[in-house]
Amino acid sequence: MCSIFSEDFKTEKKSVEIENKPISEFSKIISAEVSEEAKLKGEKFAQAITDGFVSDFEKSEKLLKDGKVNEMDFMAHVSTFAVINGIIYMTYYANTKEPSEDPNNQTARFAYCPVNDIENKTFLDIQSAGDICAGRRVDMVYDTILMQKDDDTLYILWTANIEGNYYRLYRPFKISTQELGEISVNRFKVGGVINDFSISGMKSALAENGIGYKKMYSDIGIMQKLSVRTENDEKVYYTGAYSGDFTCIIKSRDLITWEYVSEPDFANDSIWENATYVLGDKCFYFVRQHDESKYGFLTVYDLVNKKWETPMLIEDCQSRADFIVYNGGLYLFHAPVDREHIGIVKVDTEDISKSEVVLQAHMHTSCFYPFVQYFGNDELAMSYTVARKHIRLARFKPDKYL
Repeated sequence: MCSIFSEDFKTEKKSVEIENKPISEFSKIISAEVSEEAKLKGEKFAQAITDGFVSDFEKSEKLLKDGKVNEMDFMAHVSTFAVINGIIYMTYYANTKEPSEDPNNQTARFAYCPVNDIENKTFLDIQSAGDICAGRRVDMVYDTILMQKDDDTLYILWTANIEGNYYRLYRPFKISTQELGEISVNRFKVGGVINDFSISGMKSALAENGIGYKKMYSDIGIMQKLSVRTENDEKVYYTGAYSGDFTCIIKSRDLITWEYVSEPDFANDSIWENATYVLGDKCFYFVRQHDESKYGFLTVYDLVNKKWETPMLIEDCQSRADFIVYNGGLYLFHAPVDREHIGIVKVDTEDISKSEVVLQAHMHTSCFYPFVQYFGNDELAMSYTVARKHIRLARFKPDKYL
């Protein structure tokens, strides 16, 4: 059997672990205590999300046409969607055995349906814990996302623990024929070193290039929001990557090999998901911090001068955030109070310390990990998790709020 895995570069250099420390210098604090106007806008936004309900995308009992209730999803989490030529495509991970977020029992899931026939969903299991992948046992499955490579190709990317090492895997989907391709391994590049995109591969490549990193643990994540920059006449895709306390910017030309760009160079207490968005020569960056800090931080990396700006703090409750550009403005969606709240901050792209709260919404359900994309030319949609039970999609008109 031909293996899809490769050996890590054998570095003789020792890795340097960077300690987590509180941020000592910041330009501004945005509190979760907001104006009445922001709350009123938030009420309207929450109602719009309720009214704009499109569908839930997990496998529920009513959606199982063959009546196999034992195949329904008892837990579902972390969504990504895209609307392409009248079809909604959605990814997430699910537990079909019991109602908990347990990677030992999870499946990477892909679903799609026509916009004008929402109930006609197709569900495809991409990989499950217990599967055999290129002769190796898959012990755990975690974060599952979706990226569009071109007009006819989607990539489903997910995390799998295989024989004690976490990997980022991907699988292509051909839109025109609705066919899934074979499973392959993403690659992680630092300088001249290219390894498998795994915990061990990341550590080896960073150490060989003399780059320190924070403690990595549990799974590896790639953020699902892509932003584009032209470099040497080529289209380059940017996003964020993370494992435990380690968070960084990565870029790719093909969505297969991802190159390390940078990580915040000031003391901070970052953990898990790091939202990124590139506009021109600036990469905007927001990440939550450990429980000891009630703030996430927003900063900017200058891709030309290779410098990080002094961060500003934004009160946040330990959740995943997302950026979206609408009508020329950059907006940050995050969870300012708890996972039943959505906050929207308009980012001042010239001076982030002048960024301001647009609204704060107490949602009508739990609203974990919002992900925002265009649904049509002038309409946005947001996918999110409801209590780790539902993968929900709602559309809304942003001009009333943004």
